[in-house]
Amino acid sequence: MGGILNSSIARKVAMALSGLFLVIFLLLHFIINFTSVFSADVFNEYSHFMGTNVLIQFLLQPILILGVILHFVLGFVLEYKNRSARPINYVRFNGSANSSWMSRNMIYSGLVILAFLGLHFYDFWIPEMVHKYVESHPEDPFRYYHETVAKFESPVRTGLYVLSFVLLSLHMFHGFSSSFQSMGWANKYAKGLRGFTVAYAILIPLGFIFIALYHYFNNV
Repeated sequence: MGGILNSSIARKVAMALSGLFLVIFLLLHFIINFTSVFSADVFNEYSHFMGTNVLIQFLLQPILILGVILHFVLGFVLEYKNRSARPINYVRFNGSANSSWMSRNMIYSGLVILAFLGLHFYDFWIPEMVHKYVESHPEDPFRYYHETVAKFESPVRTGLYVLSFVLLSLHMFHGFSSSFQSMGWANKYAKGLRGFTVAYAILIPLGFIFIALYHYFNNV
């Protein structure tokens, strides 16, 4: 970890890899959640598999948590290094000349997304761990749908989810395409990759927003 933090190239590559890993997880998460819109049984089946499979629970889940931690730690380190490297004697730093507003404010959208992840863990992951490992309830493969839908009864919580995914979309607008550049893939496929990342940054968060609003209005 120390070597990653001390090397500029290593930090950027590790940041890119962790970001790409989280983007792949986000797609899987969306696919499973989207099934709740059209079939409670399918959603329960997928959720029960994800929640009881030993490989997922004790290998992939810890890797995911470490990936989240690594991504945000590296984000803060890169932001600190970038700010430290800027000249401080100029009257004004005109960062907008060569970069977008989003690229200059990734740290702020990242902080909001981090807060959202905290809410998400509080809403879903912690209750799931308590249910299975603290209270030791017997397995119930039919509980997932109703527990998920109940989370979107509150307009405040639903609004926070919607806002968080709007900011996630803005965050990915810059971060997703930058990941490929950091990996050295800025070649003749760059234009196609850029189009793909933009579409992904819009459609996946929009899909999560649709799921949240769908369940909220069904609860009204």
